[in-house]
Amino acid sequence: MKKIPLAEGVKLKSILTKKIQELISEIHLVAHAIVEKGEKPNPSGRSLAEVEAELAQVRKDSRTLDKLIYRANIDNTITFKDEELPIVEAIELASQLRADASLYKDLGKSEKERLYHSTGDSVIFYQVAMYEPSDFRNRANELEKEAHRLSNLINAKNYQVEIEFDDSKYF
Repeated sequence: MKKIPLAEGVKLKSILTKKIQELISEIHLVAHAIVEKGEKPNPSGRSLAEVEAELAQVRKDSRTLDKLIYRANIDNTITFKDEELPIVEAIELASQLRADASLYKDLGKSEKERLYHSTGDSVIFYQVAMYEPSDFRNRANELEKEAHRLSNLINAKNYQVEIEFDDSKYF
């Protein structure tokens, strides 16, 4: 069986998902014909059975590819901050780092103290940050850098790891 880089498998998964949607649309097109009463429809392309058969094969290939990608993402590891992580965990950690960086950027945009608009009272209120916004801006930058470093490691690993899949039908 042919071997392809895991990175190519991930791209191919996206292509197969799009192909499945295209085939479903094609099924809707070939499933019906408008004809005058008493007339027989003229097929204008592939038959419904042909499109269904191709859809079934692409879906099977998609499931196979999923299984191979999942297995590779569990069986292969990345070293990040002196810790061995399966690729799947590294992917999730990168997502979490980006989410934290986004949260910290939002907190870092806050002012330390600002006038709080109140309704009708003669008392003046202030909204006061219970933290240092600049600290959160700095933390956000560091987390973003970590996420980029981790993503680079994941991408590099995805080109090192190979899975057994024949992609010749699609490339």
